[in-house]
Amino acid sequence: MAWRTGHYLLLTVWMAVILGPYAVMFLTSVTPAHDLATAGATLWPERWSGAAYGELLASTPFLTYLRNSLLVAAIAVPLALVCASGAAIALSRFEFVGRRAFMVAVLVAQLLPAVLLVISLQGQLRVLNLLDNVVGLALVHAAFATPFAAWLLKGFLDSVPHELEEAGRIDGASSWQVVRLIILPLLAPGMVAAGTYIFTLTWNEFLYALTFMQSTSTRTLPVGLHLFIGEYQIRWDLLTAGGVLAVMPVIVGFLLVQKRLVAGLAAGAVKG
Repeated sequence: MAWRTGHYLLLTVWMAVILGPYAVMFLTSVTPAHDLATAGATLWPERWSGAAYGELLASTPFLTYLRNSLLVAAIAVPLALVCASGAAIALSRFEFVGRRAFMVAVLVAQLLPAVLLVISLQGQLRVLNLLDNVVGLALVHAAFATPFAAWLLKGFLDSVPHELEEAGRIDGASSWQVVRLIILPLLAPGMVAAGTYIFTLTWNEFLYALTFMQSTSTRTLPVGLHLFIGEYQIRWDLLTAGGVLAVMPVIVGFLLVQKRLVAGLAAGAVKG
């Protein structure tokens, strides 16, 4: 009984640490701007107000930033999943020269700081006329998300018995039919887990979005929210209101895919 009580107490503390900043952000967003600027302001607002949300949606380009983030994610997630799925199938089901070295190289490449590639990527996007373009940013995000997603999907595919594919070939299925009718349906939970990772990475990425997006019409949410931090004033009401709205798509997405997400992560952690 004491162990169970301690377990629940530890879980409560952990949840408070994780959810505490979000609660503070929400309370700040519903506090009037005048009260936030008043000395001795309390965390719990004396007067609740939705004025920050109204001003955010009506007087700032927040909806443009939201649209751009959704467009980037809508391009990057499917593209990275297609590339990662193909790489995972090749690495899991085929033996070829340099396979292990390639896997190690992909993993080591993830250890390099992203800032080292800013200049070279900017030059490539300029040559391709994709600088300050949501498609260019989506391609960069997909390129960075694909290696880890491929590793995740490979781990999941390693747990799928080879006998299922052999049975399909015995029944006369071609290689493409085996992939389309057997491997991809079994890979669906892993693809949900990988897609969730890619979406989160794309949604929160700041460095490349700040560097490659120069106009208001192409900026994404992280960069747009950063603009509320001025040289002489910080609009905490707008910044926190934008943060609350920005996190909602992520929460809704996790709620929709939570079962498949857990199944995909758990299945990819074992080999059967």
